[in-house]
Amino acid sequence: MASLIRLHEGICRCTACPLACSRHHAVPGAGPVSARAMLVGEAPGREEDELGLPFVGRSGRFLEMVLAAIGRTRAEFFITSSVKCRPPRNRQPRPGELETCNSLWLSKQVALIRPKLIVCLGRVSAQTFLGTVDLRTQHGTVIIKDRQAYFITYHPAAGMRFPKIREAMIADFSALDRILQKKQS
Repeated sequence: MASLIRLHEGICRCTACPLACSRHHAVPGAGPVSARAMLVGEAPGREEDELGLPFVGRSGRFLEMVLAAIGRTRAEFFITSSVKCRPPRNRQPRPGELETCNSLWLSKQVALIRPKLIVCLGRVSAQTFLGTVDLRTQHGTVIIKDRQAYFITYHPAAGMRFPKIREAMIADFSALDRILQKKQS
């Protein structure tokens, strides 16, 4: 736990990429160090930047709704993002920003938490860990890379906006629940 706290303090002080210049707060992540699964999104949004907490805005409320539909809560997961600072105007993080944040912070969070499963919320998260992915054909699946299991699904922001993606996400999270139940046994 102390190591994770020190890592999060480092994230909050980080100035390694240009995203630090426009943030209010870095968003290290939240959840139990003993979490069996991590939920990893793209980047903090406006509300996350204001509060320094992950998935507290509209996408977070949608994520909580999807989790509740499978009888789970966010307290069961360690939740974070591929980059820890909000990109200006909510643009997509640039490759250099993703690489910097992954090498300095995200990979170390994964090493400390040692989740049995990393849930990639959206294309950016999936590409951060796996390289090229096609969400349309790979959502709802588990990919093993370097002995780590990754579950791919859509980002909650897309699920909120597009009914077909919402339906796919709900089905994905039902599959995720079955996978988590198996990993607990």
